[in-house]
Amino acid sequence: MLILKDEVLYMKIDRLLGILTILLQNDRITAPKLAEKFEVSRRTIGRDIDTLCIAGIPVVTHQGSGGGISIAAGFKLDKSVLNKDELSGIIAALKGIGSVSGQSSVEGVLDKLRINSDTVVSVREPVVIDLASHYKGQLTEKIKQIKRAVLEARVIEFDYYYDKGESRRRIEPHFLIFQWTTWYVFGFCQLRQDWRMFKLLRLWDLTAQEEHFTPRDIPAERRDFNTRFDPETKLVALFDPSERYKLIETYGLDCYTETEEGLRLEISFTNRSFVVSWLLGFGGSVRVLEPDYIADDLKKTAEKIISMHR
Repeated sequence: MLILKDEVLYMKIDRLLGILTILLQNDRITAPKLAEKFEVSRRTIGRDIDTLCIAGIPVVTHQGSGGGISIAAGFKLDKSVLNKDELSGIIAALKGIGSVSGQSSVEGVLDKLRINSDTVVSVREPVVIDLASHYKGQLTEKIKQIKRAVLEARVIEFDYYYDKGESRRRIEPHFLIFQWTTWYVFGFCQLRQDWRMFKLLRLWDLTAQEEHFTPRDIPAERRDFNTRFDPETKLVALFDPSERYKLIETYGLDCYTETEEGLRLEISFTNRSFVVSWLLGFGGSVRVLEPDYIADDLKKTAEKIISMHR
């Protein structure tokens, strides 16, 4: 199948990049060591070396005792493809991915960056990126299943829970997206016959189907994933001065104006439910001036809370 061929191609490209990195960081290395490191046969390594030569990389094979594989000295201008800042960024990103994926694959890539301690930065990267949540176990499995379905172009099916209730969906997945602190899957929904984004934490009973699909061309306007939010609207609200630190934490030092009535905040927003939830976190320390429908949402929620606790 075409999909499986593509996946093999991706694996080969990854291996070629790994071999090139090793050759650039070492004066010489043997084919058996490369075969052991990448868990392939010596014959496969030989074909990979031929591929690098065809691509214009001057790889030289030395026979006999002390022999091995190297890159022509005139070509090796630098011992490292990337500088320390670039490698540091890659390591931080890999560790972030590792927080929601199988550690073995990420550690394998990190191991390739450890080949020569003189030229590669320490994997003790000071930046910590954790893309997981309290539901890490379930989230990791969903990401793994969806990623596999995208690579194999398989339809996925799941139950989806949202404000209008629950529905069973079948979609053609194209992307896994981390946006606004949340993971989503983006794809073509067969029920709605349109492109949709689904939040992974609302998605349950996920299964990959036998049905394959031909990846569709995504319209340019749908590639802007922010378009799933409502059009921008202006929020004007007054906050008690005691909430100053929360405003600064969210929108920065100069986000508000000090008035006799309180801290006046004027911002644009796109996600109505997010803004209402955020404002509710201030309790009685905020008063919405506009728009009216946000103030109405807060009043209705407050009345419901009072009713439930009588």
